[in-house]
Amino acid sequence: MAVRRPAPPVVLAVRRIARAVRRMPNPRLTGLGGGVFCGALMLALGCLDWVLFGSSLTVYSVLFLPVCALTAVWIRKADLVTAPVVVPIAFAAGLLPVANGSNGADGLLMGLVTALATQAGWLYGGTLLAGLIVTVRRIRMMRRRRQA
Repeated sequence: MAVRRPAPPVVLAVRRIARAVRRMPNPRLTGLGGGVFCGALMLALGCLDWVLFGSSLTVYSVLFLPVCALTAVWIRKADLVTAPVVVPIAFAAGLLPVANGSNGADGLLMGLVTALATQAGWLYGGTLLAGLIVTVRRIRMMRRRRQA
């Protein structure tokens, strides 16, 4: 009779992570739903950043990356092209509470433009991330169609 050895700890950890990923929600958002989701989440994160961290643009920008990835993953197949479009709009919408400007509309506008200019790298990075995820999903979809 063969003795069965327990799996190595690394294999057990990978199995645990795979089970956790399978339990995660898998919504499918329309283009408009993805824009609303991304915009509302970035606005909420901007307000949270303003309250907790005193309008830290770096914290806001780092939090932008997972929102980009989630938006690109959760957009349905028919609306894939909208993900890289709504992500920068949501970034700008969420900057409203974070942008430091003096009183008045002019000060807020100047703070928003300054924040967009100084955080352009994060904005481009998040948009690129969403674009890459959408492109990979589109290529996989086209390969499946070709094989069928």
